[in-house]
Amino acid sequence: MTNETNGPSSGDCTQDLAGKHLLLGLSGGIACYKAAELCRALIKAGATVQVVMTEAAEQFITPVTMQALSGRPVYTSQWDSREANNMAHINLSREADAILIAPCSADFMAKLLHGRADDLLSLMCLARPLDQVPLLLAPAMNREMYAHPATQRNLLQLAADGATVLGVGTGFQACGETGDGRMLEPDQLLEDVIAFFTPKVLAGQQVLVTAGPTYEAIDPVRGITNLSSGKMGFAIARAAREAGAQVTLVAGPVSLPTPRGVTRVDVKSASDMLDAVVSHAKFATIFIATAAVADWRPAAPAMQKIKKDGSGHAPQLEFAENTDILATVARSAAAQAGALYCVGFAAESHDLLENAQAKRLRKKVPLLVGNIGPDTFGQDHNALLLVDAQGNTALPRASKLSLARRLVQEIASRIGA
Repeated sequence: MTNETNGPSSGDCTQDLAGKHLLLGLSGGIACYKAAELCRALIKAGATVQVVMTEAAEQFITPVTMQALSGRPVYTSQWDSREANNMAHINLSREADAILIAPCSADFMAKLLHGRADDLLSLMCLARPLDQVPLLLAPAMNREMYAHPATQRNLLQLAADGATVLGVGTGFQACGETGDGRMLEPDQLLEDVIAFFTPKVLAGQQVLVTAGPTYEAIDPVRGITNLSSGKMGFAIARAAREAGAQVTLVAGPVSLPTPRGVTRVDVKSASDMLDAVVSHAKFATIFIATAAVADWRPAAPAMQKIKKDGSGHAPQLEFAENTDILATVARSAAAQAGALYCVGFAAESHDLLENAQAKRLRKKVPLLVGNIGPDTFGQDHNALLLVDAQGNTALPRASKLSLARRLVQEIASRIGA
């Protein structure tokens, strides 16, 4: 099954926004309650946040709340006397690295589209230097308002005018209806903001990633698998998307949330994964084989549960070798004159460098990433060893997301992206 999801994937985002000053604008809507948690999340990620609220927003959440969370006085009026020159719309917009409107109501979007500027927040959006202060919008409204042709036209035109529209969520709404139009959750918005500021070193690339273990059935209730959690592969998928790539993630049986903007294909066995990878590899420019794929499978899985017979003897299982996914794709890439850049992973228990070097040559891939499996399976941190024809580079132990971002940079430099 192939699906695209916008589920949360918070990851390790500590200080990802260090040095960024964000202007968080709140327009009127019940989703203002989410802005409080969003403000906290942005600050936790290292940003400084200046909150500006419309009069309508004050009906849903108080400036006192947002001041306490941001640690800064909240601005609500263009006539604020705290500004010596009485030009808050100029001063505040010039200080920001970006303006994020969350929630952005249908009314406020229409106001932005037509260049109306009758309150402080809309004034700042109109007065901001277009080439220096980007505008990010997180729409929030009833499903019928969102689906209305006028709203959809406004969204398209705002994007054409240079705004970044972050999309909406789907689900139960405060009005009691269910559908599109909910503001994205704070951790989803945080992930999108981090991605927005990430250099797009893989822009234009189509990245295919495998992640997690595979499961080889013995009978309908038992099987052979391994301890891979999939966290490294999921982190790589997120990092590649942050870097501007279109990403497809082929995931073994894990329960991790799909990174924002990533298309996910769920599989179970090594055979399932091979079929999915071969199908998607023809469209990819980079293949990163992170999954811990079973080398062997039971040759003839039982159709019914194998029961004990009281003899004390275990059933005899015969095994068949699974097709090597990485080697198969690498051979195909070589036949296509290197149109697909292949990156392999090696989870070893000992002699990491020697085994990684041997595996790279055996699989015929330009880059092999090694790690010690028992030290990383199920963990949030890892240490990597990058092995190529020029030698090897050690990436010290860090969060898997940090390592994934470093690996993406290494890949981008190698392919000249």
